[in-house]
Amino acid sequence: MITFVVYKVNKMIRLNLPSFEIKLSGTQEKPQIFDILRRRYVALTPEEWVRQHFVHYLIGHKGYPAALLANEVRLQVGEKTLRADSVLYDRDLHPRMIVEYKAPTIALSQKVFDQITVYNMLLHVDYLVVSNGLDHFCCRMNYDDNSYTFLESIPDYGELGCSPQQEREK
Repeated sequence: MITFVVYKVNKMIRLNLPSFEIKLSGTQEKPQIFDILRRRYVALTPEEWVRQHFVHYLIGHKGYPAALLANEVRLQVGEKTLRADSVLYDRDLHPRMIVEYKAPTIALSQKVFDQITVYNMLLHVDYLVVSNGLDHFCCRMNYDDNSYTFLESIPDYGELGCSPQQEREK
């Protein structure tokens, strides 16, 4: 299913993500969308539109528990504060995946991958995902040989090794 985003100038851009029950608020000049993870309305920007679609996709289609996902996760690097767009945690609350979003009009360039890599230096996760709502890339990190492998698709939650049984088998 394809969804559309309405910008203030009434342009429609298709997203390559399933639709969901969208809750909007605010005014035409300052629209807001409900963030199910933060449990409040937030400014509806093109990047936020992508984030909300992607989070609903992870929860509704990939089986990710909403309770283990967080949006706008603060990271501290010396005096500088950064924010990872979304982070998935395991049941022991160790970070397992970072997701970085861009507006649909932003290309997923090396600069985007460099940005998520900085976050990963702090969180040391197993999976990195970038999406602009049109294209999505996921890679699995291999810290034993300092490499990564791009995956064909975003893995289902059960494939990540985050379940209590899979954690015990490690």
